[in-house]
Amino acid sequence: MVEDQVLDRAYAALADSTRRRLLETLRDGDARITDLAAPLPMTFAGVSRHIGVLESAGLVQREVRGREHWVSLRPAGLTMAQQWIDEQTEFWSTRADALSERLRRKTRGR
Repeated sequence: MVEDQVLDRAYAALADSTRRRLLETLRDGDARITDLAAPLPMTFAGVSRHIGVLESAGLVQREVRGREHWVSLRPAGLTMAQQWIDEQTEFWSTRADALSERLRRKTRGR
């Protein structure tokens, strides 16, 4: 199923702390890959591979401007992942509320 593949890529991309750090940095705006790589303890090629994973997941987009590669966030890339989390949260919250009510009734019946 296509939806599962999209979710798998998004969650796999978010599972890595370096990629999360890159996304957090990009909240301040577009950045060159060289600027994203500077504070990280890895090679430029390593950072570029992480950017590639984020691109494949639809979380960022890369744009070539002259000789420089710029990266920007694609917030819509998180939409499906967020919807899935919201659905799970709603389901489990409803179940927890029902359990709480049942326990409250059971306790009153003693």
